[in-house]
Amino acid sequence: MVERISGPGAPGAVRPSDGRPAQGPSFREILERVRQEELKISAHAQKRLAERQITLGPDDLARLQRAVTLAEAKGGRSSLLIYGNLALVASVPHRTVVTAVTGEGLEERVFTNIDSAVIISRSGV
Repeated sequence: MVERISGPGAPGAVRPSDGRPAQGPSFREILERVRQEELKISAHAQKRLAERQITLGPDDLARLQRAVTLAEAKGGRSSLLIYGNLALVASVPHRTVVTAVTGEGLEERVFTNIDSAVIISRSGV
């Protein structure tokens, strides 16, 4: 029986696998992507929270992170996050909370150099 031999670009030709899995993102790339998604809190913001004896738990941080993601989706770069009686300013591209103000500090307070605001409920965004 005579079979026709096709070149590598022939329609319907199947190339044999060399046994290696298809190349996807490397572990380092995945780790870096996850790190970039994490919300960071600057030393200044940590100091402000500590002065006011405010502790943010995992649920709080998750809500703040979602708020930053929402601001990012809308093109925000510097966002005011309102969370109960806590106001935080976040650098959206750096995913970092840069300052925090609470309680009496919020009265007659003017926030400048922000381009977006996200109001976060205690039960979610």
